[in-house]
Amino acid sequence: MVATQEASAGTTPKGNAPKVRAILAGGLVLGVGAAITLAAWNSSEFGQGTFTAGSFNLQGSTNGTTFTENPVDSPATLGFTTNPANLAPGDVVSAPFAVRLDASSSNDATVLVSTSGSTGALTGLTYELTQTSGFGCGEAVTETLVASGQTLGSTPADVTFALSQGAGSDPGAAVNLCFTVTAGSTLPQAQTGSTTWEFAATSE
Repeated sequence: MVATQEASAGTTPKGNAPKVRAILAGGLVLGVGAAITLAAWNSSEFGQGTFTAGSFNLQGSTNGTTFTENPVDSPATLGFTTNPANLAPGDVVSAPFAVRLDASSSNDATVLVSTSGSTGALTGLTYELTQTSGFGCGEAVTETLVASGQTLGSTPADVTFALSQGAGSDPGAAVNLCFTVTAGSTLPQAQTGSTTWEFAATSE
């Protein structure tokens, strides 16, 4: 009986060996199958958009022919028909001005007129701003933007007009304007003052 127990503890019965090998082989097969299942194909698509902004620029002219940029620190000087340096009560002086969009502008615009600033004294002075059919204050009035009697140095709110962009390489059509300033009975002697209007274009 002792000999039989030692043999059982130190050896594996021959009848069981094939079963053990079969189980191990099956495990190897399962492992290879799992690795193949985890493999994957990958493919990507990409799209790109390029965005370029257009151009937009306003120009002004005091003669209806030469249009330039006139920034706030170097505004265009309006050419009044009568010497505004020697005004007396009852005098009326006028000056034309024109604005347009330059050839590079790619949008139409709405132009807002406002008073940028004034210096000195403007007591007794009023003005009117009109739109005319051609360049010059002698041309027919097509629209009144600021009614006569407006205190010089101020502009009503929401005074606007439209500008159109040009076709191809051409600038837009100009809008012709006329400023008319009237000296009233309260005009003081020897006073001097100036005012600057701003034309602010916003693209549409």
